[in-house]
Amino acid sequence: MSLFVPDFDDTVVVRAADAELTGAGGSVVNQLLVDSPATGGALSSMRVTLGKGANGARPHHHGKSAEMFYVLDGTVQLLSGDHVVTAERGDVVVVPPGTQHAFAAAPGEIADMLVIITPGVERFEYFRHLERIRYGKVPPESLLDVQELYDSYFGTSAVWEAARAPRP
Repeated sequence: MSLFVPDFDDTVVVRAADAELTGAGGSVVNQLLVDSPATGGALSSMRVTLGKGANGARPHHHGKSAEMFYVLDGTVQLLSGDHVVTAERGDVVVVPPGTQHAFAAAPGEIADMLVIITPGVERFEYFRHLERIRYGKVPPESLLDVQELYDSYFGTSAVWEAARAPRP
């Protein structure tokens, strides 16, 4: 087991009014809280708010980081490996490095989550990239070119597709 010792000296305080928002006005809003450089690589954190039944992140994995989801409100579906977990307000789900995962608001529900990635990866620019895709400034396949940079590797999951399929 290796021990990671983050390299930062000052307390990090982020005021809600100062946190950058991406996706504002859409069904997925990301409030960027703390990026990896501010914590000496210890963690990255954001708040993700999903509208009713909205898809959050498609199946992907992080090669070096674990990801923790703390449900602040609502109900979320999370893929972790070959399992889909339904988590509600107050629940915590932690996905280990290398494990395929995805998340979305449960059908007909909203979801509001605090997401923490550790060790941290510079995530703010990743979410800015997603915003550029949203506004048609870069094509969606441009994410394939930055997977290694953001330690986010996209995949597919039949289990996730089945869980997210509309019910008659």
